[in-house]
Amino acid sequence: MKKITFFALLFTLVACQSPREEKMKLMTPVSFADVEINDDFWTPRLLIHKDVTLPVCIDQIENQTGRIRNFENAAKGKGEHSGIFFDDSDVYKALEGMAYSLQIEPDPELEAKCNEWVDKFYAAQQPDGYLNTYYTLTGLENRWHDMDRHEMYCAGHMMEAAVAYYKATGRRRLVDVAEKFAHHMMTVFGPGKRHWVPGHEEIELALVKLYEVTGKQEYLDFAAWLLDERGHGYGSYGDGRVWPAVYYQDEVPVRELSRITGHAVRSMYLYCGMADVAAYTGDEELMAALDRLWDHVVMRNMYITGGIGQSSRNEGITEDYDLPNLTAYCETCASVGMVLWNWRMNHFTGDAKYIDVMERSLYNGALAGISLKGDRFFYVNPLESEGNHHRQEWYGCACCPSQICRFIPSVGNYAYATSENALWVNLYMGSDVTVKLSGADMQVHQTTTYPWDGNVVLDLGLQKPVRGEVRLRIPGWCKDYTLTVNGNAVQTPEEKGYAVLSRKWQDKDRIELILSMPVEVVAADPRVKEDAGKRAIQRGPIVYCMEQVDNPDGFDSLQLTEGMEFRMEKLPKKQWWGHEILQITAQNGEDELVLIPYFAWDNREAGKMKVWIPFK
Repeated sequence: MKKITFFALLFTLVACQSPREEKMKLMTPVSFADVEINDDFWTPRLLIHKDVTLPVCIDQIENQTGRIRNFENAAKGKGEHSGIFFDDSDVYKALEGMAYSLQIEPDPELEAKCNEWVDKFYAAQQPDGYLNTYYTLTGLENRWHDMDRHEMYCAGHMMEAAVAYYKATGRRRLVDVAEKFAHHMMTVFGPGKRHWVPGHEEIELALVKLYEVTGKQEYLDFAAWLLDERGHGYGSYGDGRVWPAVYYQDEVPVRELSRITGHAVRSMYLYCGMADVAAYTGDEELMAALDRLWDHVVMRNMYITGGIGQSSRNEGITEDYDLPNLTAYCETCASVGMVLWNWRMNHFTGDAKYIDVMERSLYNGALAGISLKGDRFFYVNPLESEGNHHRQEWYGCACCPSQICRFIPSVGNYAYATSENALWVNLYMGSDVTVKLSGADMQVHQTTTYPWDGNVVLDLGLQKPVRGEVRLRIPGWCKDYTLTVNGNAVQTPEEKGYAVLSRKWQDKDRIELILSMPVEVVAADPRVKEDAGKRAIQRGPIVYCMEQVDNPDGFDSLQLTEGMEFRMEKLPKKQWWGHEILQITAQNGEDELVLIPYFAWDNREAGKMKVWIPFK
């Protein structure tokens, strides 16, 4: 797929000034715009995203709902507001996905659509910089009254879209809109002004992105100030109702956090914002809090799919080890949030355990959120179904479809990172990228059929020999692997989950990594009562499930047993919209179960499903 490189260069040249160095980061990610993906697993998804998912989202926003019309009405200063008060955010996230797609491959028609939407946003902005169609159309006198009305949440998604649009096209118009809105907020809130606790976090990480584009310190400072507003009793609905601080991650100051609470997606965005601010400020207390939070999330509140959020009641967290399957919430946005947060944590520490969790959430919790055909979406991702849970074309609250719209085209972000003298390979996917290694350009051509097998080949291209490290992640699920350079077996040290190859690299050097990938029968932590007497099946990073369509006879009574033999079978791509799917059959004598990847369930006939299967 053709990449755009000119505007990436332009982006770096026109920034007002460079942001100061990220004090706490060990490595720098390689942007997806610089990673050309040619991969049996991901390339079909990128094509379907462009050809199917984007048109679906555009149609919903323009024709099936009133989301874009709200901006048109706000520009005119009259007309009704349709939908929910935070619907602007869906439009911004869809634009971000459109801009990411443009960064991968030029498309004049899609770019024209982006320009059209940006013009509508520009026209809808108030003279003082405020931009929110709900309050513009229902009464500006009521703005900045209720901290849970998502004003800053929508503003944050607009800022993220502005950065993406700028990188894709070189046009600053939406960045200018974002800056004008940021200045408006900073005239109302900040030290010596009004207090404010955003009910739904997002603005914090978005302000850091705006700082990275413009180099303006005030945006980073405002993000840090907003983080410090939490936990001091400032949160309010503005009408006398009691503010449930636990739900809003507002119970204690952020540096004192040690447990995930409340709404799962809001927690993820908060942790991302904390990490981004810490990266530039060197705030070790923020990082210590994130370390504590990670242990609590992953060790006590994460599903095997990498999903989080047990309850529909609060769209979030209940109590430790309470992980029901049938009623699991596991919002798609929360799984994407787990990817974003763990990706950040890896950059600080160089610890592969974060990528292990990121990968789990990516291939299971997040990918399940969209159909293989690319036109239907899950908001909720249970680990068991009675046959009545299905993807939908859209939702009244459409945060998850628009989230997936922006997430899929950015997947290349998570593959590679660099430090001064090292290339870090985090995700295995067929791809080409050029990176700096010890100051020299190095071309990397990766070939693999991961996640279906663990064979990975890296071919290196260099103009001259260069000394440095190539760090290959050895996934936590992998118990055995072999590693060769130019056909010769090598023994190399492991550091925090990475095999470290340190040498003078030559042109046409070849690295081959073979990760052992047997089928694993997984038991849950015994404190998870819901899964007592049950097992799950995982192979590599993929969690499997049992669907009734494959197991029509005695679905409820089928069991996994000791000594079962497993065989893998590739299913015809034409039955799966061009995707390769590896099916597992578990057999012990006459007992036989058929399992498919969890991300692929509910793509055929309706029926029951379960991840955790009775075991005897």
